[in-house]
Amino acid sequence: MVKLLILGTGSMAVSHATNFQAAPDTELVAAVETDAARREAFGKQFGIENLFADLESAIAWGEFDAVANVTPDAVHYPTTMRLIAAGKHVFCEKPLATSYPLALEMADAAEAKGIINMVNFTYRNSPALQKARELVRSGAIGDIRYFEASYLQSWLVSKAWGDWRTESRWLWRLSSQHGSKGVLGDVGVHIVDFASFGADTDIVAVDSRLKTFHKADGDKIGEYPLDANDSAVMTAEFANGALGTITATRFATGHANDLTLRIFGTSGGMEVKTDGKTSALRICEGPEIDTFGWETVECPPVPTTYERFAKACNTGVNGEPDFRRAAEVQRILDLCFAQEATRALHAAAPATAAE
Repeated sequence: MVKLLILGTGSMAVSHATNFQAAPDTELVAAVETDAARREAFGKQFGIENLFADLESAIAWGEFDAVANVTPDAVHYPTTMRLIAAGKHVFCEKPLATSYPLALEMADAAEAKGIINMVNFTYRNSPALQKARELVRSGAIGDIRYFEASYLQSWLVSKAWGDWRTESRWLWRLSSQHGSKGVLGDVGVHIVDFASFGADTDIVAVDSRLKTFHKADGDKIGEYPLDANDSAVMTAEFANGALGTITATRFATGHANDLTLRIFGTSGGMEVKTDGKTSALRICEGPEIDTFGWETVECPPVPTTYERFAKACNTGVNGEPDFRRAAEVQRILDLCFAQEATRALHAAAPATAAE
């Protein structure tokens, strides 16, 4: 039985607590939250009696085996490193860190300490994605030659989730000053993992563009400068040489939260779709290649990331996705940010008179 502590009690922590309470051989024993009112409310909601105002107090108490780290992105690194030093297993929210060097340091430290380390790439929970990877591995579509992956959201257009212009829970995601790395840092981390995991390969090169659109007078609302990227487009190359595109945007009118992956090989093609709740897989192979026919593939349920982490803690065998995988995804994102920074620098450079 793994004894679990929840670190941070924001909205995503509710999902963690709910899923871990349902996971086999798992007991929620404690929570850490700096805000007293939220701390007490969270404890009452999930029946957690051991509540702490800071991580050091919880570590001093010590009666837990593992931690679900649901703190803000920039806090993942210092808190996780402290937990690793204390010998606690860690299930960290995405992104693992705000940069590749920090993520790599976390992966190295966790492996050196021998603790269970995993990251919550929630779309690994898609039965269709897991089945697609299995089919790629079996050679069902031959060698991959081309792919398309997209993550489409529309909360900058639709008010289905509320009005982003007036709500801090959305505004901070548009402001680098408040820790946001835009759509690339928020959901790009998911679609990069989604694409390369589904295709059962690594991304070896990217050429990207990031775009921030004018959304308010002075590009600012209250204390929030609206400078984080709203759309991201990258051309990517897989390890076998296949080329494709990976895109993410918050301006996809008509789409709530849709991930799509299309993979085309020398003997077939597949399409994966999910909204995080339901998923579907289609394949075109065999005689249907000549008739352009697509068949729906049945996809059995798969364990969630929460269940896989609980199992890893109970068996001592690390699960996927681990810290090193998350660091590799962060490497790709860092390349995209670096390319955009270089482009901006060149655009700002004064013109040189021709000789």
